Amino acid sequence: MTVRLYNTLTRNKEDFVPVTPGKVGIYLCGPTVYDKAHIGHMVGPVIFDTIKRYLVYSGYEVTWVVNITDVDDKLIKKGKERGLSMAEVARENTADYLANLAGLGVDQIDHMPKATENIDEIIRFIQGLIERDFAYVADGDVFFDVGKDPGYGKLSNRSADSQQGEGGEAVAKKRSAGDFALWKAAKADEPSWDSPWGLGRPGWHIECSAMSRRLLGETFDIHGGGLDLIFPHHENEIAQSECCHDKPMVKYWLHNGLLRAASAGKLGGRTMRAAEEATAGEATADTKMSRSKGAGGLADQIQRFGGETLRFFLLRTHYRSTVEYSEQGLEETKTGLEGFARFFERFQRLTGRSFYELPPITRRADGELTAGDEPLLAEVAQHRAGFVAKMDDDFNTGGAISELFELVRALNKYADHQQLEDSAARSPSALASFQRGVDTLRELTAVLGLFRTAPATKTGGDGELVNKLMGLVLELRADARRRKDFATADRIRLVLGEIGITLEDRKDGTAWRLA
Repeated sequence: MTVRLYNTLTRNKEDFVPVTPGKVGIYLCGPTVYDKAHIGHMVGPVIFDTIKRYLVYSGYEVTWVVNITDVDDKLIKKGKERGLSMAEVARENTADYLANLAGLGVDQIDHMPKATENIDEIIRFIQGLIERDFAYVADGDVFFDVGKDPGYGKLSNRSADSQQGEGGEAVAKKRSAGDFALWKAAKADEPSWDSPWGLGRPGWHIECSAMSRRLLGETFDIHGGGLDLIFPHHENEIAQSECCHDKPMVKYWLHNGLLRAASAGKLGGRTMRAAEEATAGEATADTKMSRSKGAGGLADQIQRFGGETLRFFLLRTHYRSTVEYSEQGLEETKTGLEGFARFFERFQRLTGRSFYELPPITRRADGELTAGDEPLLAEVAQHRAGFVAKMDDDFNTGGAISELFELVRALNKYADHQQLEDSAARSPSALASFQRGVDTLRELTAVLGLFRTAPATKTGGDGELVNKLMGLVLELRADARRRKDFATADRIRLVLGEIGITLEDRKDGTAWRLA
């Protein structure tokens, strides 16, 4: 077993070798909670939730940290606009963010530290940089001196001169334009904390260095985030941490592609090539879909499309690729998911068991199949091996999902060939092989965090009444078909489809479902 990762720092795929054998520490930059979450905020969490699941499945003990930035200029500004305190704005939007994570099945996070709850740790970190002469105090502010760090720019391939840092009053205090704030002196109308340099608050970059050190150590395994964070945020994290500790901060830097509106063509005046060039330090916030570019409320999208659809949508491409967001793409994803839903219904008809209640195989080694002379199990083993190989190759979830589709296709074909729908014709051994194949499907979908719970019933109102009415409609349609009145039968199917009801004609009758 060898997992290989694309490391932004080295621009190469590398074999994954943790700092501590058998254990993995992951840090993902979380949101600045000044407003409600949108779909772009879920790209990283869904990807790294899946990465953690796969690493645990592969036998590792994983600790995953996602921070919450709850003190920032944007939060302060939003609070003033709404007549609320910064803390009130942060609490409201953190609750929204957590609810949306839950809606997309992101539940593998172990720690969610907040900047305001780690002020003492941040101050200790800054003091260490001052003592080592990598930071200096200037009239209540503290700046990192990028000129003292010979390795600055190694992640983004950009020079210290291209880092302009904060503008405004801070410019006059800095030794060079590229220096960035570790601590900002308090203004009269802003939240502040006491420090050796006077009242103030932390800069943006320092919180991640301080909190990752506290929870994962001075050197940890994987740091993730969007391409737009490579410079300056992650570059500055590296500078702070490595100058403070004189050792590497992170072994593997993983950066996910950004979300853009497919219909936009380009966002912020820049083409999507900018996002693709981000590993060369060319990406900025202009390459991503953000609130300012019309990204809608995530809670509404979850209600419209369902969290499962959104998660599946985000996983269907490789995590380093740009995610093209469109309603057409979401509708196509829903259509793909309907094929799985039909298969799960078929499985329940054949076995009397719910796919969602099958206990998933949780360890990679436990899922190995012995095919013997059973062609189905040999095909199942082949698709399972393809799934694992694609996930081992830099967590290629898009390729892994293609193996799931092929696996369902193979299981459906086998059920048809073995006449499993005919209780008189099917053999117990064939049904047992089918069940083993479905167990593998359950194993692999669980690795991606998919199909964990049955979807909520959509009938609403009196379900028994709806079932009786649909029974009558299907009986009338069946009678029309017996009389070879296919125009009426087709008309019934068409009208039902227009109101969101799909019919499926089978050997044992016609089934219906809400689309």
